[in-house]
Amino acid sequence: MHYLALATDYDGTLATRGAVDPKTVAALERLKATGRMAILVTGRQLPDIFAVFPRLDLFTMVVAENGGILYQPAERQETALAAEPPARFVERLEAIGVAPLAVGRTIIATWEPHQTRVLETIRELGLELQIIFNKGAVMVLPPGVNKASGLAAALDRLGLSPINVVGIGDAENDHAFLDLCGCAVAVDNALPMVKEAADLVTAAPRGAGVAELIGRIVATDLADIDRADGRYRVPRAAVDYGGEAPRLAARGTNLLVAGGSGSGKSTFTAGLLERMGACGFQFCIIDPEGDYDALETAVVLGDGRRSPSAAEVMELLEAPGRNVVVNLLGVPFD
Repeated sequence: MHYLALATDYDGTLATRGAVDPKTVAALERLKATGRMAILVTGRQLPDIFAVFPRLDLFTMVVAENGGILYQPAERQETALAAEPPARFVERLEAIGVAPLAVGRTIIATWEPHQTRVLETIRELGLELQIIFNKGAVMVLPPGVNKASGLAAALDRLGLSPINVVGIGDAENDHAFLDLCGCAVAVDNALPMVKEAADLVTAAPRGAGVAELIGRIVATDLADIDRADGRYRVPRAAVDYGGEAPRLAARGTNLLVAGGSGSGKSTFTAGLLERMGACGFQFCIIDPEGDYDALETAVVLGDGRRSPSAAEVMELLEAPGRNVVVNLLGVPFD
């Protein structure tokens, strides 16, 4: 199973006018039954989500306030991933008549055309804040806080790599987290620029599109879909082949490196592993001769005097960002 989680936007993607269709809920239940996780990534505040969608138990994690809040439904644990909005900023917006104005734990939200006055107020008060748009909504957050940063925090808690996540969305603020995922999907009603950047566009809109995607994940694990931008394809060599250098796909690839003693097999493999690391892949090398001890991107376990245990190896590999070399020089030959 390559795709272990689905990350989905709420409004305009999972939901239609704030409500989720029972068929879409059933699809999320089917996804969960396969052992995969669902992660909700929304610009809404948590109280809003609690009010409109009672089935948060279907999600392992909820990223709310456009990346500012992380919520774990099973533990009912809420964590702020950003600072609270400055009180003087809120007071000033209220004073100049910016309304409606929603103030969350980390986010301030209003609607167009108030973005001009919001930006002027940020400049006037000398604040370091960013404006993010979402189909007419105007959201203000600390710099660097967006759906991608929130999803990254959720995946870190879950021990998952973004390579193994399918993301689906519809609007401007979904670009960041869709770009992070191993496969980016747009629902049929998505904005044109979101569709253009997606690896797959569903035939159906909104919740029906999410259900359609889940059906494909359950049936085929999206084995026929590859990232259009080639990010998760590993450059195999820098040699000029008269065109683009060949790349290794993120899945379904078995590579045999053959040659005589001293022909450069280890050098080639080390270079390939460096490229894999640069693309975000995790690797584990079973190294019987100590050829890969010098790899800077990996933790080496074992040496000529000591053989590593399987438990040590597995503990390190539980973190997707860690690579491991298993040096077997200390294992008796027989």
